[in-house]
Amino acid sequence: MARVVHFHDAPERFVAGTVGDPGQRTFFLQARSRDLLTTVALEKEQVTVLAERVDAMLDEVLRLTGGSAVIPALAPQELSDDAPLEQPIIEEFRVGTLRLAWDSDQERVIIEAYEVTEEEADPPPPVDEEPEAEGPETLVVRITGAQARAFVQRAMAVVSQGRPPCPFCGNPLDPEGHLCPRLNGYRRSTPD
Repeated sequence: MARVVHFHDAPERFVAGTVGDPGQRTFFLQARSRDLLTTVALEKEQVTVLAERVDAMLDEVLRLTGGSAVIPALAPQELSDDAPLEQPIIEEFRVGTLRLAWDSDQERVIIEAYEVTEEEADPPPPVDEEPEAEGPETLVVRITGAQARAFVQRAMAVVSQGRPPCPFCGNPLDPEGHLCPRLNGYRRSTPD
C-alpha cells in the first residue's frame, strides 16, 4: 500500500505553533491550502533545527546564485503571522524524520516530514522521486523563499517563548525550582 502524503504546494499558511503552557507545550507544524488543513506534532528541538537549517539553506542559495534567486534577506512584513494555530487541531502524526531541499527550477523550499516509526530506518525516497513508494505517513510542503523566511521568523519566536534558561547550566528553569547540575544539586538561597 502506498504511503499517505499530505501535499501542500504554495500553501496559504505554513507555521510552527504550540499548545499549552511553557514547560508543558506541544509543538506543531500546520499547513493550510484552500480546504486542506494538515497538523503534525514534533519536538521543540526539531522546530529549532528545521528553522535554523531553512535559514542557512536560503543564505547558501543566495550566495551560490549571486543573489539572483528570488529570496528576501529578511522575512517580508506582509507575511508576518502571529495568529494562533487553526482549530480544530487534529494531529495527523508525530514527526520522526525531516528532509529539506531546494528546487532550483521552481525556486521553492521543499520540507518533508515523516511519521515516526518503530523501526528507525532511513527515510523513504522523496515523494517527487517515488510517489507510489511504501512508507510512513508524510507531510510535504513546497514554499517560496519569502514564505520560508516568514516561517523561520515565527518558528524562532515560538521556540523562544518557552522557559528561560538557567544562567549556569543552560537547562530550562522550572517555576517550582531548578536543581542545577552545575551546582551539584544545591539550591541558591538569598541571605536574610
